[in-house]
Amino acid sequence: MSEAKGGRGAQLKHTGLRPGWTTGACATAATAAAYTALLSGDFPDPVTITLPRGQTPAFALAVEELGDGRATAGVVKDAGDDPDVTHGALVRASVRALPPGSGVVFRAGPGVGTVTLPGLPLDVGEPAVNPVPRQMIRDHIAKVAAAHGGSGDVEVTIGVDHGEEIARSTWNPRLGILGGLSILGTTGVVVPYSCSAWIDSIRRGVDVARAAGHTHVAGCTGSTSEKTVVAEYGLPEIALLDMGDFAGAVLKYVRRHPVERLTICGGFAKLSKLAAGHLDLHSGRSQVDKAHLAELARHGGADEALAAEIAVANTGLAALQLCQARGVPLGDLVAVAARDQALSVLRGAPVAVNVICVDRAGTVVGRSSVR
Repeated sequence: MSEAKGGRGAQLKHTGLRPGWTTGACATAATAAAYTALLSGDFPDPVTITLPRGQTPAFALAVEELGDGRATAGVVKDAGDDPDVTHGALVRASVRALPPGSGVVFRAGPGVGTVTLPGLPLDVGEPAVNPVPRQMIRDHIAKVAAAHGGSGDVEVTIGVDHGEEIARSTWNPRLGILGGLSILGTTGVVVPYSCSAWIDSIRRGVDVARAAGHTHVAGCTGSTSEKTVVAEYGLPEIALLDMGDFAGAVLKYVRRHPVERLTICGGFAKLSKLAAGHLDLHSGRSQVDKAHLAELARHGGADEALAAEIAVANTGLAALQLCQARGVPLGDLVAVAARDQALSVLRGAPVAVNVICVDRAGTVVGRSSVR
């Protein structure tokens, strides 16, 4: 990432804050170490893994246990300078071999939650190990198996010491994730920020894109939405604004420093907040308004029975899934409403706007026209 680039890289340069590692990265490292020991008899310490963006951090092991056909390794999470509730938590992975053809089976150990309600990117009854950490773990299981002659058919049990207690400080209980924490992360890296530094980096990103002659920029809520707009429009990195939760900061700065076109791309739930008029999309400062989603759905043809289900849905994703099953284009309706909210903030500035909503896998679930 160039020095002139906005977003996460610029934010860290401005503040000097130290990044850390997600619970997903820690669980992957612990799993790789445990499976290596199960196959070879020795724990690699430190254990090095490869993150989705190519970084190769090394993790020291805090726990090593081998015996009775099972190996367990533990890594202490370092969240860097981010005020993360899981900073310092011990993430454990226990691995045992399964019969050939079983694949990788995930279990929730002590301190990791279990999904009990629909509307999350995991099925009810599954351990709360999110899709990207699952894929990271599968990839490293395969690498270890290839290196040491294993089949790759294993049961992986992920636990977090005191995780159930820590989870009381999160949204997990309200989302129906019971018994502990979720294992999270899409990049493996925890990026600490101060609001002022992040907003400054957004402004810097707009300035750099304009100076380079780019007339189309995209404000993205995270790495998944960045990939989506690159695939859709072929935008260069310099035209990507790491908006995070600060939709208002992007819109207000672009109002004063216009570009010809602004694409806003992000997760459906976050952009449903923008659709309802929230300019700060952080979960601690705004919530998905299911009543507003129900009203949008009515405009899209939902009957009162469906609207009532949406109003009490567990999550925004659950509301979206209800509508998808019944042919109501809630994703498009949210994208249009979010675009119209953005235009109201722009107050007539000469900026054309469109909005794209994605799910956690990066699949486009809603879009607006350019206006």
